Amino acid sequence: MKKIIFALAMVLLLNSNICFAHDNLSAQEALKKLTKGNERFIKLKEKHPDSSKKRRNEMLKGQHPFVVILSCSDSRVPPELIFDQGLGDIFEIRNAGNVLDEHVIGSIEYAVMHCGVKLIVIMGHQDCGAIAATLSGISETKYIKSLEDSIQPAVEDCKKQGLEVNSDNVVKAHVMQDIEELLAQDTDLVKYMKENKVQIVPAYYHLDTGKVDFLNK
Repeated sequence: MKKIIFALAMVLLLNSNICFAHDNLSAQEALKKLTKGNERFIKLKEKHPDSSKKRRNEMLKGQHPFVVILSCSDSRVPPELIFDQGLGDIFEIRNAGNVLDEHVIGSIEYAVMHCGVKLIVIMGHQDCGAIAATLSGISETKYIKSLEDSIQPAVEDCKKQGLEVNSDNVVKAHVMQDIEELLAQDTDLVKYMKENKVQIVPAYYHLDTGKVDFLNK
């Protein structure tokens, strides 16, 4: 039933005129915009752009985000604040542990293929609770366990690489795991990415400093 509802929702979205792709930035331009916004956030010199009444009215006509970000739903990790962006700038997907599943892939497909987004960012963060739960080996509920099961391969990857199995290493391994899993899918999204210069970038957010490290640099 959930799959049917999701499919119907996507059909409605894909056939509605709520995305504008004409003014999308290139992947490099989008990454530069995020980097500059994060620098302002770190220095406490935020501009809080795109938050005016005029902007709200513009958003009634549709959206034109310049980046799609998959990140953890941790309340300390809000992408719009971290990157000093505003309404309509970020197509944001969040769940505990930034876990990739079919719903997340469908959401990324929509942002890229119908909103014209050229940059995908998958971002983990310092002191992630979902990672800590996985490392503890204690599953409180079957639904939390489902998150842990999705993260566990990152733990095993750290072991294979001879890395210390700690929170930071597993967070970063999990981000790379998300990217590898996404690119391994035989989907229209992957084909579209190759044909339209769409880039995917791993990132790590430091809670203590506010800095985002783009891990492919």
